[in-house]
Order: sequence, then C-alpha cells, then structure tokens
Amino acid sequence: MALLTDTKARSVKPGSTPLAHGGITGLTLHPSPSQKGQGKWVLRYVSPITKKRRNAGLGSYPDVGLAEAARQARFMREQIAHGQDPLEVKANEAAKPSIPSLRNAAETLHKELAPGWKNAKHAQQWINTLTEYAFPLIGAMPLDQIQPRHIADVLRPIWLAKAETSGRVKQRLHAVMAWGWAHGFCQSNPVDVVGHLLPLQPGKTVRTQHQPAMPWSLIPEFAVEHLQLPHSFDVSRQVLAFLILTAARSGEVRHMTWSEVDLDSKLWTVPAERMKAKQIHRVPLSKPAVAILKHQRGQHDTLVFPSVRDRAPLSDMALTALLRRVGAVSDVVGRTATAHGFRSSFRDWCSEKGYSRDLAERALAHAVQNKVEAAYHRTDLLEQRRPLMQAWADHVTSG
Repeated sequence: MALLTDTKARSVKPGSTPLAHGGITGLTLHPSPSQKGQGKWVLRYVSPITKKRRNAGLGSYPDVGLAEAARQARFMREQIAHGQDPLEVKANEAAKPSIPSLRNAAETLHKELAPGWKNAKHAQQWINTLTEYAFPLIGAMPLDQIQPRHIADVLRPIWLAKAETSGRVKQRLHAVMAWGWAHGFCQSNPVDVVGHLLPLQPGKTVRTQHQPAMPWSLIPEFAVEHLQLPHSFDVSRQVLAFLILTAARSGEVRHMTWSEVDLDSKLWTVPAERMKAKQIHRVPLSKPAVAILKHQRGQHDTLVFPSVRDRAPLSDMALTALLRRVGAVSDVVGRTATAHGFRSSFRDWCSEKGYSRDLAERALAHAVQNKVEAAYHRTDLLEQRRPLMQAWADHVTSG
C-alpha cells in the first residue's frame, strides 16, 4: 500500500472516503465534512484486553502532520503488542493527580497552616524563608523527584554559617515533604536522612541534651489542666499526652501508623527506619496510652494522629505552639518546656524512683554506646518495662 502524501492529504475533499496512511496498520485520515484538505487521524485497533474494535483519535490534520501521526500510531501499536490498550492507558494517566512542584506544595501548605498562626509575622516568615533559600534551587522540582541530595544542596550554604536559620529551613522543608507524602505525591520524606549528607553542627549535641524540660513533679497538674486525658478533641493535646506517656520522640508519635499498634498485646512497635538509632523499638502501652489510641480509632485509615486540617501527620511546630500557648514551665528560666524535654522529665523520674539505668535507657530507646556492654544486651527488657511505663502513667495522671 502506497504511503499517503501531504499533496494528497491537502487535496482531500470534504466528506470523501477515509485515506489510509499506508505506513501503520489501521491508521487513517478521515476528511472533514466541510473543509477541503482537513480531517482527523484515527487509529483503528482491536483491544488486547476486551478483544473489541476501538478507534483512537490522534489529532487533526494538518495540525498533526503525517510524520507525527505515524509516530503516535507506532507507539500505540507497541503498547498493543505488549498487551496494553492505548485508550485505557491514556484514561488512567489522565486520572492520576499531577505532582505539584515544591513551590506549589509549600504555598498550598502555607495557606492551610496560616489560619492557625496568631502571629501574622511568623506566618509570613515561614514562606519567606523557603522563598529565599529553597525555591531558587528546587522550587520548580516536582515533589516525587526531590532526593536527600537536593535538600542538602539547599541547606549546605547556611548549615554551619547560619545554624538557626538552616534549622528552620530544614523543619519547613520537612513539613512540605510530609504534606506531599501524606497526599501520595512522593513515597518518602528526603529530609529525614539529609543529616547524613551534612557535617555535624557545632554544639549540636549540647543543644539536644539540654532542651528545656518540665520538672517531673509538675507534670500531673499540667496533664489535668491542659491535656484532658484521654478524651481531648484537640489532636495536638492527644499527641503530646501520648508522647509524655510513652517517653517517645515527637516524630515517632506524630508519624505513628495503625499498622504499628497491637491493642490486644498493648504494644507499639516502631520500625527501625523511623527510629534515631535505626533499630526496632517496642513500647509497652499503659492503660491511659491505650485509652488514647481507642479514642483515636476511626480518625484515619493509616495515621493514628492525623492533622484535622489536611489529614497529614501533625507538624512538630503544632506541639511547640501548644506548649507556648499554655505556658508550659521548664527547668530553664525564661524558656517554655519542649516536647523532647519530657523524655528528660521521664528519665529524672526514673532515677528518683529507683529504677535501674538500663531499664530507663531501654525505655528511651537510647543506643548502648559501650561496644562490650552492647554485646551482652540481647533483649529489650520489654516485660520488665511494662510495670515501669504503667507506674509512669499513674504518676502522669495522678493530678
């Protein structure tokens, strides 16, 4: 069969018989019913799935020329040869949500978070920080293409010179990527591991060891006044209460999923990839902790503590804002207690109540630094930690 030429296509009469392309089986040009030299491309094929004859439109002639029509039709024929129906593939692709860029995602998240900020200046600083440091480098990148190295490229110029600023940028990038993960736009949060690509910041260890902590003796009164255990309707209070009861880190609780929970065994198993030491951590659940989880059932299919606003993991800033709002006292003059500081409160309580160092350190999931000592630790002392965590819960709820 001779190939269709542009000369013949341009002279085709309105309403005449369709012209075969000649180069691709089933590809024809259907003349326009009213305009000379115009028409539409159609590929006729048999679906490998339904075994029924189908017609796929490839565009209008002359906007889509002979060569382009042949290219599209050839690609479709390859799909058919591999058992795919081109029209079904196209429909499925159209149904997929488009992946937003980092800038678009950040601006969307900023609008969602803004109503919760009482300080308009802080709300503006949140987006301004990303505009200045992140958007010029990775603002146009789709969320699913952003890797830890890209985050590191953003942070590296300010990581040591502007440590406090870099911390804010990192935290805000983490919130944006967590939003993207929760909405199915990416499969992980690259900010979680970016620390492995950057040098240790001076004084970092000192700062993390001395975060303002609430004295353990004041926690029962604080719990009664501000946490409303276990039936608070404020997810921030639920997260903070569960964090205190389990002595867990903020991120471990905020990203907690139902697949990690066994209510029958009263056990929460945090996977290694979500732990600071990259080791599985089992947390025995006290009665108040179980009550909180039962209260949260039905809120979300995956997350235990979803944000009410966007159903994504709660941001760390939400806990900080809560503690500042209620004026949570700490052992540092002029500073509000931090969420992480409650781990120190728990550790001090353990020491005061005579619990062994080993048991307390296991409860906090601290890695054993001494290699010889670590070699003899073959158990996480789960059953011994059950009465410890219940006693701690009894203290927290004794106000």
